[in-house]
Amino acid sequence: MKKIALFAITAFTAVSISAEAQKSNKKSMKKVLFVVTSNDKLGNTGEKTGFWSEEFAAPYYELLDQGVEITIASPLGGQPPIDPKSADPASATEDTKRFDADKVLQEKLKNTLKLSTVNQKDYDAVFYPGGHGPLWDLVEDKSSIALIESFYTHKKPVAFVCHAPAVLKNVKVNGEYLVKGKKVTGFTNSEEEAVGLTKVVPFLLEDALSSNGAIFSKGENWQPYAVADGLLITGQNPASSKLVAAKLLQELK
Repeated sequence: MKKIALFAITAFTAVSISAEAQKSNKKSMKKVLFVVTSNDKLGNTGEKTGFWSEEFAAPYYELLDQGVEITIASPLGGQPPIDPKSADPASATEDTKRFDADKVLQEKLKNTLKLSTVNQKDYDAVFYPGGHGPLWDLVEDKSSIALIESFYTHKKPVAFVCHAPAVLKNVKVNGEYLVKGKKVTGFTNSEEEAVGLTKVVPFLLEDALSSNGAIFSKGENWQPYAVADGLLITGQNPASSKLVAAKLLQELK
């Protein structure tokens, strides 16, 4: 009987320690909010847009595989639009193939949170994938503007890739544009010209951020290039997505 009792106590203690360890791990797990566009219209062209799948998938898996918990939000909530051009097999990468086959993530995307309902206090950082979609909704979205300001003023990283740095256009901290005097990058004028959309987009990202006082730098067209200036992390184009995620992970650690 004594042996049975001792075994039971030992087993109970082990289970208790395991439960506490799991609780501790959950508390220490970093949480990142992904914010994607709800806009599917490419200006007045009659064509579709949305978020660019590689710019979502590459950082998503880079963070997920390091144990980061990811929540997704969008201005309207629910299923966000994916730019159909980014779903073209010609644009496929290992990450986008994984994305296409990931039924758990597809279900998660169908149920994105409404942006106005999220609070920075529940997360350790925020990340915005690009695609042309954000130029027409997130740039002017008051919830997005307030959220970025809140993350930044609470000393939490804010990260953006490709067209997503455009959402910084109207973000101010203490009355000054957040990007003023900061090193940033994003989809360049020459890259926009190369895709033939300089007359379609509402503004050119490079010009807008530079006008707001940003120190804008860039690499070669379509080549990986990312810049971190303190809590502000930006990447130039789809190829820069993993670089942005790596810099975000460094900041989270």
